[in-house]
Amino acid sequence: MSKASARPSLVLSPAEKQQLQSLAASRTASLRKVQRAKILLGYHSGQGFSQLSRAIGVSRRIVYKHVDRALAAGVSIALTDHPHGSEPRLTPEAKTWVLALACTKPKDHGYAAELWTRAALARHVRQEATRAGHPCLARAAKSTIHRILTQAPVRPHKVRYYLERRDPEFDRKMQEVLIIYREVAELAAAPPPPPGTPRIVTVSVDEKPGVQALATTSPDLPPVPGTHPEVGRDYEYKRLGTASILAGLDLHDGQVIARVERRHRSAEFVGLLKDLDAHYPAEVTLRLILDNHSAHISRETMAYLATRPNRFLYLHTPKHGSWLNLVETLFGKMARTFLRGMRVNSWNELKARILQGIAEINQAPVVHRWRKFEALTPAV
Repeated sequence: MSKASARPSLVLSPAEKQQLQSLAASRTASLRKVQRAKILLGYHSGQGFSQLSRAIGVSRRIVYKHVDRALAAGVSIALTDHPHGSEPRLTPEAKTWVLALACTKPKDHGYAAELWTRAALARHVRQEATRAGHPCLARAAKSTIHRILTQAPVRPHKVRYYLERRDPEFDRKMQEVLIIYREVAELAAAPPPPPGTPRIVTVSVDEKPGVQALATTSPDLPPVPGTHPEVGRDYEYKRLGTASILAGLDLHDGQVIARVERRHRSAEFVGLLKDLDAHYPAEVTLRLILDNHSAHISRETMAYLATRPNRFLYLHTPKHGSWLNLVETLFGKMARTFLRGMRVNSWNELKARILQGIAEINQAPVVHRWRKFEALTPAV
């Protein structure tokens, strides 16, 4: 039988007992706090030091320490880590030097890495601290670097992407595109013009490259109620090449004129222009909204346009402003519908099924409209 402790009993208020019970059962609190809560609860219930040591898996010294602290100063003190040793003396200049290092790249200091990790930065700080005049950092640990960076805060291990605006006339070009969209919307609400009135048809044009022709290596399995409700598909697949969809979206009636090609060079784009030329009456002027792809303004494309004077009008979206082109919503619709999960046995089958999907869209065309004029155009 264990010898009774000469220490007094630990008296807990209902709130303290509830706090310790919640902490002892926690899966998110630190292990140290969980162990301390169990020690205090066990001692409060009458368990001996040896019994607590075995049950919790800590030394008797740890049990004595936290029981004594609780008896002396209360539960909150027993649960809290107290600073020990000498107070670290990091000068403001030393912290600033660490932050300045963190704002550089490791490759600037002869390392292979592009971004700092805390461990790598701490190692470099220890190597260079004395030479840089900051001996207080000569033994800096990763945790020290972490505290300095967190206080700033600076996160040199993270990358946040941004898009550089490279078109100085972005706003003007954006407004030109939006004015055309508003004009198309107003034209749809107006009564039809008299016969013989010259017409301008606005077509949104772009390419969707990199559509993969993927083949299954094993047959798909149909859903089976009660067993596997989804389509079963082998993880492995075969690549059969890629296709580019070149499309023109009529902003007046929603019709799509499209081609499926292996590439999207000038030759393929000229082919789309010829399809548009053949689709519309000769008296119609085709106003094309398109981006700045080289195929749209190449020598070969310009040579074709010269053979069809007054037939095509170009309106370019700003650089890095392809999201302004309404045909992107059409490509999004394709990706969500018939392109989603498509598996084929050949590249030609991919082409045929894409054209079939476009034909299905044209059976029930949807007119695409831009509706956020107020947010993107300045008040007049």
